[in-house]
Amino acid sequence: MGHVWLIGLMGSGKNTVGVHLAERLDQPFYDLDARVEEGYGRSVSDLFFIEGESEFRRLESEALSTIAAEPDGVVATGGGSILVDGNTSTMRDHGIVVLLDVTAETAAGRIAEGGTRPLLTGDSLDTLSDMLTDRIAAYRSAAQVIVDGNDDIATVVGRVVEACDM
Repeated sequence: MGHVWLIGLMGSGKNTVGVHLAERLDQPFYDLDARVEEGYGRSVSDLFFIEGESEFRRLESEALSTIAAEPDGVVATGGGSILVDGNTSTMRDHGIVVLLDVTAETAAGRIAEGGTRPLLTGDSLDTLSDMLTDRIAAYRSAAQVIVDGNDDIATVVGRVVEACDM
């Protein structure tokens, strides 16, 4: 089967859906951001602000390639992972790429529940709306499967399972 690579806007539910999907499929769960943090000893926010976004993306690509070589599982990618040349092909070569498609309003509501996001400053809804507008074509182009991610986690996990015929 290969990995199930979850892509989408920050706040789309990649981590939460990923954990539940991995449990349902009895497979490992990989969190790309956590892998970068473990490998480089800094938080994503610190890497963004100290090293810069381009260096963070390079480190993220390295971690993505490492995960691609590990046993099949469910992978929560970073919201911008698809912006780096080569990442989409790596994901497609090692599984199926699933877009958790959400509105900016859904993402903003989920993010408001906690956590820090290095690209969010000011009004998160405005920022997420702009980000979604900028990235939606890339997300859709990278995705092999698109799932409505605006509902509760159990519903979204069921949609992924059904859409991927698992």
